[in-house]
Amino acid sequence: MKGRGQSEACGQLSLRGRGQFEACGQSEEMCLCSRGESSEQPPEPPSPNPDQTKGSSPGGTCSLRGDRCADTSPFSEHRSHVSGGSSTLSTQGPPHSTHSLSPSLSLSSAGSSWQGLFPTLRERNSVMFNNEMMADVHFVVGPPGGTQRVPGHKYVLAVGSSVFHAMFYGELAEDQDEIRIPDVEPPSFLAMLKYIYCDEIDLCADTVLATLYAAKKYIVPHLARACVNFLETSLSAKNACVLLSQSCLFEEPELTQRCWEVIDAQAELALRSEGFCDIDPVTLESILQRETLNAKEMVVFEAALSWAEAECGRQDLEPTIDNKRQVLGKAIYMIRVPTMGLEDFANGAAQSGVLTLTETNDIFLWYTAANKPELLFCSKPRKGLSPQRCHRFQSCAYRSNQWRYRGRCDSIQFAVDKRVFIAGFGLYGSSCGSAEYSARIELKRQGAAMAHRLIKYFSDGSSSTFPVFFENPVQIEPDTFYTASVVLDGNELSYFGQEGMTEVQSGRVTFQFQCSSDSTNGTGVQGGQIPELIFYS
Repeated sequence: MKGRGQSEACGQLSLRGRGQFEACGQSEEMCLCSRGESSEQPPEPPSPNPDQTKGSSPGGTCSLRGDRCADTSPFSEHRSHVSGGSSTLSTQGPPHSTHSLSPSLSLSSAGSSWQGLFPTLRERNSVMFNNEMMADVHFVVGPPGGTQRVPGHKYVLAVGSSVFHAMFYGELAEDQDEIRIPDVEPPSFLAMLKYIYCDEIDLCADTVLATLYAAKKYIVPHLARACVNFLETSLSAKNACVLLSQSCLFEEPELTQRCWEVIDAQAELALRSEGFCDIDPVTLESILQRETLNAKEMVVFEAALSWAEAECGRQDLEPTIDNKRQVLGKAIYMIRVPTMGLEDFANGAAQSGVLTLTETNDIFLWYTAANKPELLFCSKPRKGLSPQRCHRFQSCAYRSNQWRYRGRCDSIQFAVDKRVFIAGFGLYGSSCGSAEYSARIELKRQGAAMAHRLIKYFSDGSSSTFPVFFENPVQIEPDTFYTASVVLDGNELSYFGQEGMTEVQSGRVTFQFQCSSDSTNGTGVQGGQIPELIFYS
């Protein structure tokens, strides 16, 4: 805020239509981010309420998207609570206060000697959080119609934030008893104050982005880092596109890189996610241009049309074919339509109506004619990602009476030291000439199935491994054991692995293996089936 330690363009952040943040081109005079120019009368001060210290707004759980309930957040349903330098993740509600007695009860019963109830400076300071006692400034937080009046103490706030210090004690400080902050949600503002007053970080999926926005605006770097860590932990194909958009806006390159890793490896899941339709046009173009997207081009085309329909809604346009084409703009040419299979193009893109008649005819000619026309669309296929293989055996062998398959399960447990995406397994084939096998592959975590598929593969009689893939790569988190299983059906004996290793370094990823209780056909660490894990990193 100009004159109070904030930037001219108010941090250049504002709210996108569905709860996301986007760049704000307004000057400070146009954007009421922290000033009191609104004509709205401030609400009456609320009566002291110990529940307010939990950071909840009067209306209940705050969601970044106004049309979603808390249980439909694009992030994992867990809460991060950090106190005194330690961090835990829990599916429970807000953590209990560290005080032996609640502040309101203690203060009302102890009168002016309440200080003696709390032995440490941190606890005594925490009593002042969201407390009218000795408050010398008030904030009216939230957009019109959803404001909350929050008491503050200038000294504590100035110690915790350089922006607050400039606002209250800087050369251009203004003596205001009430400060309006319409661009920050009340629960997120309270979460930031809780960190400043109590040295506690209490994050939840519904408000973490808004809390990151507040931490960035008021320059509270440790809270911002905790928010980014929370988002990285919650990252999945469902929310990767939304987080990509926000990470670029908040200038968090590490989070941006993590988002790209997920989007590249699980591109089809990410493109079909609800969050993809919520991204801004710049992020849309960056994804459509991505060379390493691991997706069929028809999936990219369908995702772009879904985004265009959502964008029509945001711009109050009817979702007609012409309007979809209009909102896509030049992004339509970033879809590599000529790289689709002819059947996909003929049954999908050609009949969508989004392409002009001339474009459709030229693409058909590009498929079939020797003299191919020039196209505005890129005709070079995407590179995608190259799968990596972790091979856990040092040799293989075959014997006249093994390895035999009678519907029993071959299984092995593994863990990694960094996030990867398991695309499938490499399996041994027949040791008696060419043969076909039916394989039911499965990946589990703590007994719960994450992915499974019934697939056939043909082996040529060699000792090579033969790949079988899941429909989509599966995200694997570090330092947790997962179970890879296969049930093979085939008449022929097969090769099997020997001299297995408990630890294998594959590129930048370290795999650890241990025996699985699910294995009923003899596979273990030292020998058996599932010689390879096929993955992206």
